[in-house]
Amino acid sequence: MNWEHLSTNIDEIIKNKVLTDDIARELISFIDLTTLEGTDNNEVVKQLIDQAKDSYTKTGGKGVAAVCVYPNFASFAAKELINTDIKLACVAGGFPSGQSPLHVRIAEVEHAVAHGAQEIDMVISRGAALSGDIDYVKHEILLHKKACGDAHLKVILETGELKDPYLIYNVSMIAMENGADFIKTSTGKISPAATLDAAFIMCYAIREFYALTGKKIGFKPAGGIREPQDAYNYYLIVKNILGIDWLNPTLFRIGASKLLTNLYKVLGL
Repeated sequence: MNWEHLSTNIDEIIKNKVLTDDIARELISFIDLTTLEGTDNNEVVKQLIDQAKDSYTKTGGKGVAAVCVYPNFASFAAKELINTDIKLACVAGGFPSGQSPLHVRIAEVEHAVAHGAQEIDMVISRGAALSGDIDYVKHEILLHKKACGDAHLKVILETGELKDPYLIYNVSMIAMENGADFIKTSTGKISPAATLDAAFIMCYAIREFYALTGKKIGFKPAGGIREPQDAYNYYLIVKNILGIDWLNPTLFRIGASKLLTNLYKVLGL
């Protein structure tokens, strides 16, 4: 794939598209409602979970897909989410830098899963990817996948640091080949975070992987997605490149903290 005309391709996908109320409600169902701050505590996590639960009431039954928190809140969050359809996701494995010793990163994943995490969002070692040590990237993803057990693994590429379109594509393929259930753009801790360019490349890779293997891998943009139209643009990329089969919470998520409130405004809720 030649990425030189990437912006033109994206413009063709998103131009003149109007966000409707029905799609706004659908976007809510894709959200991983997230808090990942150094000031997080049980009270903050409880507020996040209450907001997630309330989304089902406000929308008439189609609320957010998951909440995403640090591993030390897994046990508390899991108890708060009992008897709901909301998944518990944890960032783990040395988030957001991926620079902890690998055995420590794996232990963190195991801790999160043991305490109730159903989904793990790990970040790759960008230093290894940028220096050409692809074998290490493969190895770390495989170990994280094994540590997940039955939990789903979302592999964060941190595309704002990888930068090169060909590297983003190659690492996307490597992640999927080595156990990713989802590939995710960003941690939200560096700039740029999610971009439409990276989303296009990653979704193209997912389509190629599906053509080769018959296996559907999910896509998650995250980081800086606050405005409804921005979320809709990612929806349009997924729809146009991957098709409507991917437009459900099992294959499409949006990591966000403020998007939900802004979608409520669109819906007048």
